[in-house]
Amino acid sequence: MNMKNLKLTAFVNLYGLLKIPLVLFVSPRVVEAGEKRFILKIPLSYRTKNHLGSMYFGALGIGAELSIAAAAVVAITESKQKIDFIFKDFSGQYIKRADGDVHFICDEVEAVKSLIEEAKTNPNRLERKLKGYAVVPKTHPTEPVMTYELTLSVRNRSLKTA
Repeated sequence: MNMKNLKLTAFVNLYGLLKIPLVLFVSPRVVEAGEKRFILKIPLSYRTKNHLGSMYFGALGIGAELSIAAAAVVAITESKQKIDFIFKDFSGQYIKRADGDVHFICDEVEAVKSLIEEAKTNPNRLERKLKGYAVVPKTHPTEPVMTYELTLSVRNRSLKTA
């Protein structure tokens, strides 16, 4: 793990500790944080397994959300603006059993950054539907075990609306 990913992992876990403790519970790790792609890993463990030994769908939901949320938090931090975000909706398609550590992949980092950039000067709530997918590198390295779609909703609270 390189230093940037290590710092982002620590940031995600600190954010979880302070804001959303359930995030910390699943032990997320940043695998890749690039200009176009963000990959987050959630290990299959006692905390994330269901009764059949695969990843519980709640843990899959957390990973899906985090793969996009972490990219948004990075973009918001870089913007130096007071931009709030929330997810408006979530849709997930569970294709195969996630029977190992899961990598959640968001290839739409540029779209996230574009939305945050637009929010810097727009006082209105802005929304964008974003997609991602999950793989289990150990057993299904190229086949998605899950696809997901979330609507990211952002608003710059430092800009006042009339």
